[in-house]
Amino acid sequence: MDVQSITGPAPIVQRVPGSFWFVGCGNMAGAMVEGWRLAGMDLSSSVGIRPSARPVEGLRTVRSLFEAGCPPEYMLLGFKPQLLDEVAPDLRRFSDGAVIVSILAGVELASLAARFPGARAIVRAMPNLPVAVRRGVVALVSDDVDEALRQRLGERFRQLGTAIWSPNEASFGAVGALAGAGPAYVARFIEALAAAGQARGLDPALALTVARETVFGTAWLAASTGELMDEMVARVRSPNGTTEAGLAVFEAELPSLIDRTLAAAGRRSAELAEAARQIDSPATLA
Repeated sequence: MDVQSITGPAPIVQRVPGSFWFVGCGNMAGAMVEGWRLAGMDLSSSVGIRPSARPVEGLRTVRSLFEAGCPPEYMLLGFKPQLLDEVAPDLRRFSDGAVIVSILAGVELASLAARFPGARAIVRAMPNLPVAVRRGVVALVSDDVDEALRQRLGERFRQLGTAIWSPNEASFGAVGALAGAGPAYVARFIEALAAAGQARGLDPALALTVARETVFGTAWLAASTGELMDEMVARVRSPNGTTEAGLAVFEAELPSLIDRTLAAAGRRSAELAEAARQIDSPATLA
């Protein structure tokens, strides 16, 4: 994210209560905006900051921090994690007293605190794409939020679905590994299920509809009834039946595949965290 430099004296900070700066507003931050708008949240005093200035419905959108106006109560970091040190020097001018909410994958609380030492609090959040329809999962973790702020943020993120405060970053990472990337894995599963149906003669559009609605309906049923997954399987599986024949293959291969998938994602997260720890000198960040 090419945030333009800000010249002149540091601004007098008079924060707008409840307002957000979405510093970078791509797919995930944009999904959060959609979900909050759907929930009826007033975003009239919030700003989307993106170099393209491509409009974000519900937000005033500008190209740079310089154009954003009065600093907000919350700053949501939604750019690529590799751009942190490009953005941080300018953003530091506005961060004192603000709550920094970071959705930067792999960037740890300590790395954020080193770059924004004057922030009121620093929170990591890991939302997933269904926040756009208020059916998402949002993992949260912080070392320095007080109880009042924890409650306020929890209420705000619960408007997007399920909000989970994690006791530490290890737990946060585990929730994020499941929920954050999970929609992509589920989408690929639906696609594969549809392709298998298509290979058996179904029209492509029909196969995709059947696969998508089967996954949606199963998830909705599980969420509605609270049934355990084994209980749901037992309701479909019959001894020596077709479902059991298919599960013999599926159950033999799926656990290892999922474990390898999450392990690969975890390794990449660790690489991003290590890169973010390589902090430049204080003079560079000033």
